[in-house]
Amino acid sequence: MHGARLSLAAVLCTGLAGLAIPALAQKPVPLSDDVRRFVSVDAPRVVLSHVRVIDGKGNPAVEDRNVVLEEGRILSIGPGADTAEAPGQRVLDLRGHTVLPGLVGMHDHLYHIARPNLRADGTAESPILVPQMTFSAPRLYLAGGVTTIRTAGSVEPYADLNVKRAIDEGRMAGPHVEVTGPYLEGAGSPFIQMHNLAGPEEARRFVEYWADLGATSFKAYMYITRGELEAAIQAAHARGLKVTGHLCSVTYPEAADLGIDDLEHGFFVNTQLDPDKKPDACSKEQGRPTLKAMEPESEAARQLIAKLVARHVAITSTLPVFEHSVPNRPPLRAEVVEALSPQARESFLLSRGRRAATSPEAPLADFRRAMALERAFAAAGGLLIAGCDPTGNGGTLPGFGDQREVELLVEAGFSPVEAIKIATYNGAIFLGKADRIGSIAPGLAADLLVVKGDPSTKIEEIEKPVLVFKDGVGYDPGRLLESVRGRYGQY
Repeated sequence: MHGARLSLAAVLCTGLAGLAIPALAQKPVPLSDDVRRFVSVDAPRVVLSHVRVIDGKGNPAVEDRNVVLEEGRILSIGPGADTAEAPGQRVLDLRGHTVLPGLVGMHDHLYHIARPNLRADGTAESPILVPQMTFSAPRLYLAGGVTTIRTAGSVEPYADLNVKRAIDEGRMAGPHVEVTGPYLEGAGSPFIQMHNLAGPEEARRFVEYWADLGATSFKAYMYITRGELEAAIQAAHARGLKVTGHLCSVTYPEAADLGIDDLEHGFFVNTQLDPDKKPDACSKEQGRPTLKAMEPESEAARQLIAKLVARHVAITSTLPVFEHSVPNRPPLRAEVVEALSPQARESFLLSRGRRAATSPEAPLADFRRAMALERAFAAAGGLLIAGCDPTGNGGTLPGFGDQREVELLVEAGFSPVEAIKIATYNGAIFLGKADRIGSIAPGLAADLLVVKGDPSTKIEEIEKPVLVFKDGVGYDPGRLLESVRGRYGQY
């Protein structure tokens, strides 16, 4: 096991205050031998004894609980008690540990980013590429405690759909996957792997085609026009599906008026106040002037946030990928560097070193302003959700980045339990799955993260997973990480 070893307690599961659930929980699917090698806990009933519980709904942590899992669900939660093992029952003594809901990553791609022939001066050859990490990314997410992801844009949609199917069938280790269709991108995109829409009618057909194949959401991208976005939203909503966007040519107020459901990257990419912004055209600076001009207490910010809240537009916070714009941030984690392939590691460290040579003041001020806007949005009643976006300079990795997102939300001013709620329960609400995942209560799926320590008082201890339960099966993060060490960026 990664981190501290878990000892086994020895008693019967009696005297618990939690209520038993009805016998309608579906049995977890059989796991292949390839997946089972990552499993360290698998029994019809599992008792997490003497564990601290963070329920995911923003409530204070509760000390010394027994959480009972049965057939993939949470059966009951009650006072801590010594419990004996019995036939079909596994007991884990988790004194000094905390259980929280599995993270719900709402901007969690299954690809990396590559700049061909990156040079010491920061230049590279075109085109920029996003190589698929079909092998390593699902394992990294699960190892980091992420039990559900939304891909938030696919460049290899058939691969993403097949990964989801393989995980659902027990043939691959990884989180539950909500597959976002291929990017809804307009003409002129610099990304060679994306299709460029030719107008509203094609946008409508595009959504319908990929919805038929299994996409459960869509993401509009930087060069889409208002007409194309409106057609895509209408087609998605007709299927009961949602549309999010990393926008540039369309501003946040315009997108809200068109009925978009979610906006990616917090307030970093809104272009409404960019001086050179023209209708249906991406501005040269892609939102930087708007962010600089939009102090959280300004009238422009208040009006925008009020519109987003009134239109029920969620905001996805992806602070980790933007943190890398600030010199010497984030702190380097050995596990992150070790997970990268030699080429990806060299590229990331080169980019990080170049950034460290620049002045930190402007990037840090912008970063903190964006944090404050997210805080103001949530305070106004907006639904803030979270993801990591494993792109940027290549140092934001699946799983590790999701943990860092929670830490940065605390830096932004949220309490630890509020930050955990944003990264768990809020995502489940947006997905329409809060009755199944995102919190800890009897009857919900046993998708749980067990960490050593107490992240409700020291959020950095979210970086210490010792077990990740998905559908009641406990995976060993250490084994998952070891299986992809030095591979992320390669495959």
